[in-house]
Amino acid sequence: MTEESTALAPFLTAWFEILDSDEPNRILDLISDDFSLSILFSTGDGEATDFAGGRSALVGYLEQRERGTRTHHLLSATTLGQDELFLGEVRRGGVPEASFVAAGRVEGKRLKRLLIGRSSEIRFD
Repeated sequence: MTEESTALAPFLTAWFEILDSDEPNRILDLISDDFSLSILFSTGDGEATDFAGGRSALVGYLEQRERGTRTHHLLSATTLGQDELFLGEVRRGGVPEASFVAAGRVEGKRLKRLLIGRSSEIRFD
């Protein structure tokens, strides 16, 4: 994720860099005890998959990922108090595959809430 300055959403920027690394499970060390998430992504034809819940939902999401095949790229980001907003693009082999938006609430050095929506039906270029 080197397209733009990442200072505007430092936690989520680091999160996606770890997710794209050889050790994506390290993100489990960055969540709070009361962490909750919803990761909703389009699977095509009007269908979607939602991983929702706490730590176990995040573990389930990590287990189903095709590690090393997709990368996350920053398009724009901002921070408002404890909240970070991140607009990005998912690429497979360098080719754009989907757009996504992520919102996270950071408390201290841990992520408390995470909401991600991803779709291949729209591009922010």
